[in-house]
Parts: sequence; structure tokens; C-alpha cells
Amino acid sequence: MLPGWRQWLFALKIAGAALLALGLALWLDLPRPYWAMATVYITMQPLSGATRSKAVYRVVGTVAGVSMAVVLVPPLVGAPEMLTLALALWTAGCLYLSLLDRSPRAYLFMLAGYTAALIGFPAVTAPDTIFETAVSRAEEITLGILCAALVAGLVLPESVGPVLAARVGTWLGETGRWTADVLSGAIEAPAIRARRLRLAAEAAEIDALATHLAYDASAQSRAVPLVQLLRGRMLMLLPVLSSLADRIAALRELAGLDPALRTLLADVAAWSEAGAPAAEADALLARIAAADDADLFSPARPGFWTALVRASLLDRLRELVAIGRDCRALQDGIARGESAPRRPLAFAGEFGGRAPRHRDHGMALRSALGVFLAILACVTAWIATAWPDGATAAMMGAVLCCLFATQDDPAPAILGFATWTAVAAAAIGVLLFGILPQVHDFATLVLVLAPPLVLCGLLMTIPRTMPVGLALGVNGNALLAIQDRYASEFGAYVNSALALVVGIVLAAVVTRLVRSVGAEHGARRLVAASRADLARAARRRGRGDRAAFAHLMLDRLGLLVPRLAAAGPDSDLSRIDTLGALRVGMNLVSLRRARHGLPPGAVAALDAALDAVALHYEGPRGPASAPLLADIDAALAVIGAGAAAAGRREALLGLAGLRRALFPEAPPVGAPLLAREAA
Repeated sequence: MLPGWRQWLFALKIAGAALLALGLALWLDLPRPYWAMATVYITMQPLSGATRSKAVYRVVGTVAGVSMAVVLVPPLVGAPEMLTLALALWTAGCLYLSLLDRSPRAYLFMLAGYTAALIGFPAVTAPDTIFETAVSRAEEITLGILCAALVAGLVLPESVGPVLAARVGTWLGETGRWTADVLSGAIEAPAIRARRLRLAAEAAEIDALATHLAYDASAQSRAVPLVQLLRGRMLMLLPVLSSLADRIAALRELAGLDPALRTLLADVAAWSEAGAPAAEADALLARIAAADDADLFSPARPGFWTALVRASLLDRLRELVAIGRDCRALQDGIARGESAPRRPLAFAGEFGGRAPRHRDHGMALRSALGVFLAILACVTAWIATAWPDGATAAMMGAVLCCLFATQDDPAPAILGFATWTAVAAAAIGVLLFGILPQVHDFATLVLVLAPPLVLCGLLMTIPRTMPVGLALGVNGNALLAIQDRYASEFGAYVNSALALVVGIVLAAVVTRLVRSVGAEHGARRLVAASRADLARAARRRGRGDRAAFAHLMLDRLGLLVPRLAAAGPDSDLSRIDTLGALRVGMNLVSLRRARHGLPPGAVAALDAALDAVALHYEGPRGPASAPLLADIDAALAVIGAGAAAAGRREALLGLAGLRRALFPEAPPVGAPLLAREAA
């Protein structure tokens, strides 16, 4: 909890940027300089590249929101019901788009939504000045953004590039240790298994950090294409390692791990622990190819299942070495700030284009409905009571519903924000009426404001107290309402502070009624979405893109891991094999691709197995049924007994992987059984 020098540096920088924005706003004679100060606390980030990217999105979002307010207010000011509906619908629609985007760019949509409310509702009492008000707000907000970006970029900037490179190195180091454990056959403790699953969430965090790299001033800013290539390979490592662990365990049971294969696994493990040097990768790939029997024999011969599992293990081992070599080459290229890889990469055609992300339209609509109803509730209270500061309540209701919409249950966070806003109101009241009347020049004002502004910055650097610092920094500056001359009145101040708190509380109440769900509910929605995608993958007959499918499933896994932890060990969700489901999906994509090279009889048997898999995932969650196992074994028998074909090997390995993922406890496939199935 104690801040280090980096935290102190950020706190001093954000306080300095806020005071710079205040001084410039006073010098430019802007009507509300405190908007510029509050904007600094919303915009500034510890990393300079992140501050720049957020500044760009905030400028664009502010312009869009200001423009919409100018368009809506003048023609609808005579019909307050229609104006309220228009502003509420605009804010809700922008929030919906923001939640579907799920990238740092989502901030643009969110800001465009609630900026219209911030400008539109206060302008209701003076609609003839809406244009001047909108221009002033845009100037003040832009000034705060520019000051934040300027200070972040010039005063001891902390670049995104080195931080990203360090995070990637740590992630790959952890994956290397996992690789060594898998290849040695070590049994993972539950805590270690949970840590492995956490790698998916950390990969998503690295992905979000990489989004800011293009706005960075470091040498690594040129390496954005390499980061995109690396991200896909990082995610592909997780299902490959999970498959390897399964195949090694299966071969141990079948007594299929001969000394030569054990030596090969040990050498790959040592190579991975050494950092996957590229110079040794080609030799390892050659040894793997030499150990592999490319022509799988007929299922009528003894040892067919063992040979199939062994071939599957060698395929996954080949992928592990190729992906590990690529990751090391890309990591080195990112550290050097290169924009293109120096050597050809494996799987070059599978990692291009945009990676798909999970989109939950249902929860996005519920969040949009929540902000819509919160605005209506605040405006209704405003009109019913003829409250002079009712517009402030409507503004805060819109802002708070948007800011915390990504959480499963935003209500506690919103109520916490209300509590600390009340604390800020009390503290600012002492400052405003006890100290500021004695201030008569800007230098003294800076000395008075600097300590609380630095404190807010320090609180923002600690994850547990970040909401506290944000509430104090943003709403504290809004309540302070510094202008070019002291003109505060106690009654108006209390009314304004009360409106802030009431608006936030109303947002929490509406959110609790409409939007709040638990972490377990969110986890169940993610599991259901994954099962639906697995069913669709089994039903479709196209070739499929396994890299895109892995991106989508691992994106969901990154969202699922913290929710499973929050759901607790007693939940039935804790028994879900998340990586096992991912392996099912990867094998389905391989089977869809393989079926195009099979003869008609083999295609019919394979399609029957795929349809059975689809029925399993379309039904209620539970263990796979015996008829599904029979369909998979029948497809193995028919395809294995057939003549050599372009897709025979891939189909057999895909079916073997599907069988292991869905029925890990099933007995090995016997030759007599397969012979009867083929007949």
C-alpha cells in the first residue's frame, strides 16, 4: 500500500498538469477552469503512450458529444420529455457500442454519450447559449487533455514499449516453466493450475497494453505489427501445452513413452527453459519429424490407438517448438523496435487480420437500459421538485452508469463513488470556505491546492484506492469550481454537492434493479457462449480458421478466469475444464478442414460424429454421453480403415484429440472393436 517513487512521480505529474490547466484556463478567461482540471484526472495515465491514446479518443468523443448536444437542445428545449428521451437514448446507444467494442477505443463511444448529457442538461435553462456553452466546454476539456498529454510526454515520461517488453518476457518465462513441467510429466497442484489459467487473462492485459504502443514515443512503437503477430502465438501456446499434457498422460497409461521419446521431450523442455533459442529449434524440429511415422496404419492392427496418441503428441510438440521459436524471434524484434520479422514465421497465414473478441449483446443492452432509466429517474426527480441543481444529478447519473458498466455488479462501486464524493464535498467545503477566502494570487492558490491534488494522484496509483482517488480528483475539482474570482455561496455549494451525491445514488439504485448480476452469472453467460460456438463449429462444414477460433475462445477464457475465482470453490463452475473445451474447439476446426480431403464414406462417418458433438453442446451442460463416444469411435474406424487420402491423417488426429478432450477417462480404443465398427 505504500507508494514508491513511480507513484510519487505520477502524483506530482498529474497535480502539475492540473495546475497548468488551471493557470492556462484562467489566463485564457475560460468560464469554468475547473473542467480542465477534472479532465486531467480523467485522462492522465502512468504510461505516456496510454495518456496520448486516451487523449486522442477523448478529444474525438468530446467533439461528437458536444455536436450532438448542439443538435438536440435547441429544437427540443420546449419539449423537456422529448429532450430527455433523446439525450438518454444517445447516451444509452453510445454505451452499447462502447461495451461491444472492448478495446481502448471503446472510451471514445462512452465519452461521446455522456458528454452530450454533461452539456445538454445544464443548457436546458439557457438554450439560447447552447452553442457558446458547448464551445467553452470543448475548449476547457481539450485544454485539460493537452496539458495531461504534454506533462506525461515531457516530464520523465514512462514509455509503454519497455513495460510491454518486460510483461511479454515475464509471460513467456512463465510459459517456459509450464512447458518444462508439462514435458516432464509433473503433476500440477490446484494453485499452480489456477496460475496457468491466469496466463490467458494476462495475455488479454498485454493485448490491451499493446493498443497504446502506437501512440508511444519509445523505439518499440514501430513494433506494433510484431506485437500483433506475437499475441496470436502467445494464445496458441495455451491449448498446445494443454494438449501435450493430456497426450503425455495418455501415453504413460499406454506404456507408449519409449526412451527415445522421453529423451526428445526432455531436450525440448531444456530448450524451452533456456529461452527457446532459434539456433536449436531447427534441429529439434528435424528430430521430431524423424520420430513421427507419417503413415498411420490400419485400426485392425494392434497398437493403433497408441500410435495415434503418439502421432498426436508429436504434432503438438512440433507446433510447440515452431511457435516457441517464433515467439522468441518476435520478442527480440520488439525489443529492437523492428516493424517486420527478420525471418519467415511458422503458421504465417493463420495469424493475420483482426482477432475476434467476445461480445455480449445481452449485457450491453442491459447496461444501456440501465443508463437510460437512470437518466429518466434523475430528470423526473428534477422536474417534480423543481430542483435548481437537478441537472447535476442527471449528469452524474449518466456518467456513473457509463463508467462502471463493464463490471458484473456495478452498484457497489457506484455507491463507493458516492461515499467518497460526499467525503470530497466535506473536505472541499473546508477548503472553499475556510482557506480560499484568504488566497489573493495564483502562486498562493497553487501552494494551497498542490497537497490535495498530489494526494488524489497517489490514491489513483494504488489499485485498491484508485476509485477513491478518481472520485476525489474529478468531483473534488468540480465542487471546488475555481474561477477567476472568489464568488462561492454556502447554500449553492451544499445544493450542488447534494445533487452530485443524489445523482450517483440514483444511478446505483437503478443499476441494482436493472443491471446488477453476480460474477457467477457472468461466468455462466461466458460458458454458454463458448458452448454455443462449439456447437456452431461442429455444425458448419467449412474449413475454419483455428487461430481466429483460438483468439475468441481464449478471449472468453481471460474474462472467465477472474469470475470463476470470484464465484468460489463451492460453485459447480469450478469443475469446468476450460482448456479442455478449448481443445475440443481446436480439434473441431481441424476436422472441418480435413473432411474436404476425405472420400464420401469417410465424410459421412465424420459428419455423424460432428453432429453428435453439436447435439452435446446444444444441450444442458454435463458429461458427454456414451452414444457420442460410439460415433467418434465409428468415425475413427471408417477413416482409419480407408485408403490413404489427403485429409486422413488430420482427421484421425482430430478425432483422437476430440476423444481425449471429451472422454479422458474412456478406455483405449481396441483393435477388435475398431475392426467391427469398420465392418
